[in-house]
Amino acid sequence: MNIENTKAQMRKGILEYCILSILKNKDAYVAEILDELKSAKLIVVEGTIYPLLTRLKNAELLEYRWEESTGGPPRKYYKLTSTGQKFLDELSGSWKDLQIAVKTITNPKQNNHE
Repeated sequence: MNIENTKAQMRKGILEYCILSILKNKDAYVAEILDELKSAKLIVVEGTIYPLLTRLKNAELLEYRWEESTGGPPRKYYKLTSTGQKFLDELSGSWKDLQIAVKTITNPKQNNHE
């Protein structure tokens, strides 16, 4: 079994949640989103993020606006919608439940002493 494939699937599974979380705090364009993911050691290429952003927009979780840039072409800034915020809140609850479940399974002795 290839560990890199498994690691890629784990990252892919949480990427949507991470992008919505980034956009919770501020509107951002793709390069900013990629920089935040990279700084968190979650490396994503543009070819992966654009289809995901389009899917999130089509699901009405995100919207965007064009803004002129001083150093190049206009930038597309993505923003969380109110529907996206509700979706993110639900994902946050699920993420917390998942973290607890994984911790319980992977560290059973540690959990018995809490």
